[in-house]
Amino acid sequence: MSLVKTFPAGLFSKAMNERDLIRRLQKHSKFIGDDCAILPNGKEDLLVTTDQFIEKVHFLRETHSAPDIGWNALARGLSDIAAMGGTPRYAFVSLALPEWAGQKFLNGFYKGFLQLAKKHNTELGGGDLSHADQFFCDVMVLGAAPRGKAFRRDGAKPGDYIYVSGPLGKTKKRFEPRIETGLSLRGKVSACMDISDGISLDLARLCEASGVGADLTQIPVAKGATVEEALHRGEDYELLFTSSRKLDYFCVGQIVQPRRVHLNGRPLEAKGYDHFARKNT
Repeated sequence: MSLVKTFPAGLFSKAMNERDLIRRLQKHSKFIGDDCAILPNGKEDLLVTTDQFIEKVHFLRETHSAPDIGWNALARGLSDIAAMGGTPRYAFVSLALPEWAGQKFLNGFYKGFLQLAKKHNTELGGGDLSHADQFFCDVMVLGAAPRGKAFRRDGAKPGDYIYVSGPLGKTKKRFEPRIETGLSLRGKVSACMDISDGISLDLARLCEASGVGADLTQIPVAKGATVEEALHRGEDYELLFTSSRKLDYFCVGQIVQPRRVHLNGRPLEAKGYDHFARKNT
C-alpha cells in the first residue's frame, strides 16, 4: 500500500522538511510528537518507538565495524525510551541485507546488538529478514513507565532551567543511551527529549511543543569538538530536559515566555540535521 495514498492530498510536498511533515502527521494521530508513542496499559504506560539505521545515511561500513553497527542500531531506540523516563523491555529488529552482508557481518551485528540489549535487560522479541541493494535496519523497542509519568516535550514552563546530560558535539563509534539518567529524573523534569539532530534543532522542537522560548547562556562542548559542532552536529544522544529545580547536570539556560531561542542574547538558528533537506538546514 502506498503511504502517500493513505493520507489526504497535499500532506506531502517537495519543499517539506522533517518538522513540517511531523506537524502534518500530528493532525492524524494523537501519538505523534514525543520520542515514543505512549499507549495506556493498565497501571503503566507502554512506550513504543521505531528507528531506522541505513547504510550511507546513518553509517559507513568502511568506518564502522559490524558490532558497532549492531550496538548503535539498538542504542537509538533505547535512547528514545530513556528520553521518556522509561524502562526498556523488548526489541524487534528487521534487516534488509545486500550482497556484502554475509554470515561474518551478521554474527558481528548481532553480537553488538545483543551485548547492549543484555546491558539494559532488553529481550530480543523477533523481527524480519529481506534483501536490498544496501543495508537497511529497522528497530522497534517496547518499554514502560508508570501510568501518566512518562516524560513529554510539551511541559516546559517559563522559569524552568534547561539541562543536558553530557557534553555535546563529538560523534562516537558507540554511544550510550542514558537509561539510568532518565530513570533518576522521574518526578523532577517538566519536559524531556534526546539530542539526535543537534541541540539547536532539538531545543527548538521542545520549545515549539511547549509553546515557549529559551535563553541559552552556555553549551558544554565535548573534548575535540567545536562550539558549532556542539550546537548543530547531532548524534549526541544525551538527554535535553527542563526542570523548575536546580539539578546536578549541565545547566545551559532557562525557559522564557517569548517563543524564540537565543544564545547569549543572539538568535540561535535551528541548523541541526534534517533528513528531508539532506543537509544541515
